[in-house]
Amino acid sequence: MKLRVGYEMLYEFPQPTPMIMVLGTHFTRASDVIVPDLLTTSPSVAISPYRDLFGNWCSRIVAPAGAFRLAGDGVVGDSGLPDPVFPKAIQHAVEALPADALVYLLGSRYCETDRLSDIAWKLFEQTPPGWARVQAICDFVHRRITFGHEHARATRTAREAYDEGKGVCRDYAHLAIAFCRCMNIPARYCTGYLSDIGTPQPWPAGDFAAWFEAFIGGSWHMFDPRNNTPRIGRVLIAQGRDAADVPITQTFGPNTLLNFKVWTNEVA
Repeated sequence: MKLRVGYEMLYEFPQPTPMIMVLGTHFTRASDVIVPDLLTTSPSVAISPYRDLFGNWCSRIVAPAGAFRLAGDGVVGDSGLPDPVFPKAIQHAVEALPADALVYLLGSRYCETDRLSDIAWKLFEQTPPGWARVQAICDFVHRRITFGHEHARATRTAREAYDEGKGVCRDYAHLAIAFCRCMNIPARYCTGYLSDIGTPQPWPAGDFAAWFEAFIGGSWHMFDPRNNTPRIGRVLIAQGRDAADVPITQTFGPNTLLNFKVWTNEVA
């Protein structure tokens, strides 16, 4: 299967404004890229790429005053199969975890493990460790939170999502990540493209998606508490401790986002 992936964002800036972007297919999918979804700007500005602390490719620019467009459009090869499931993946003792996984046990900006630890242990202590425990967490979060774009709030934390019972895909991911960490399972936040292939139509307007990965069975495995069912056409963009580490765009000054489009479509 071939997937056309891309985005277009139209801004209005009152003055020249620095920006950081985390956009484009993740390097782990480099061998699948058929047409690179390279970042373009209009008007054209200098783009400085760099890698962040988590290995994600990022870009720095200074957006000029006035109307400004960010866009990318590419094609990625995909297996066309649903997300894989590994029910025999075991949970590791903390002392047996690789050193680079330990940071994903700690609390972070949106995943307050200290405020959720007691709740997590009451809910999940009796679940089988490993894949089944992570899936039990996803099942609970999927039931706990009611999805709605009108519920989006950039400052909502995992504990607030638990208390309020509403949110968007990033809130599902944050709460599940926090619960996993409370149960001594490393978990990291993921953002990327997700197609609607295989789901009933009519399909909603395209958007970036959030999910997470848990370190069990000796490697990182993908979980999606928002949809809570294997999906087709998932393309990673970036990973971090939570959404604060991987903002799609970060602006350092006032601006207005005039229009926003994302697409993840099968190419015939």
